[in-house]
Amino acid sequence: MTTMNKFAVVIGVVGVLALGGCETMNNPSSTANSGSTNSGSVTPEYGVVQSIDLVQQGDTGSGGSGGIGGSGIGIGTVAGAIIGGVLGNQVGGGTGKTVATVAGAAGGAYVGHEIDNRQRQQKSADSYRFTIRMENGSYQTMTRSTSDGFRVGDRVRIANGTLQRY
Repeated sequence: MTTMNKFAVVIGVVGVLALGGCETMNNPSSTANSGSTNSGSVTPEYGVVQSIDLVQQGDTGSGGSGGIGGSGIGIGTVAGAIIGGVLGNQVGGGTGKTVATVAGAAGGAYVGHEIDNRQRQQKSADSYRFTIRMENGSYQTMTRSTSDGFRVGDRVRIANGTLQRY
C-alpha cells in the first residue's frame, strides 16, 4: 500500500468518525419538566390534561442567504469535500485524475451539506407541551415530540416521566 493510499484511508476513517459524532443516538419521546418533587418517581401520579400547546422551534440556520436547503458551511460540508476529494483522487491519471478529484470534492461537499441540513431539521422539530393538573392540585408540564392523540380533558398517569392514558 502506497503512502498516498494509507493517507486516504486515514482521512476517510477520520471523516466517517467525525460525521458519526454528529448523529443523535437518543431522541426521547417525552421529558418531564415539573415543579413537583415527585416527578419521574416509580409511584405513578394521576391528573387531567389542561392544555396542549404546539411549541414551534425557531430556524437554527446561520441567518444569511446561502446554498440549497440551508446556509453556511458546516463540518459535514468540509468533511464531505475532503473525503470526496481523496476518493476522487484515486481515480484515473493526469487531467482525468484532477477532474475526478474536483468532482469528488464537490459531490462530497454537497452530500455533507445535505446531511448537515437533515440534522438541523431533526433538531428543530416542533414539539407539544402538555400542562396537567394533578390530583393534589399542582400542575406538571411535559414536552413530547408528538401529541399521540391526547386531548384536553383526558385523564392521564405519569410514571417514570412517561405520560400515559388511564
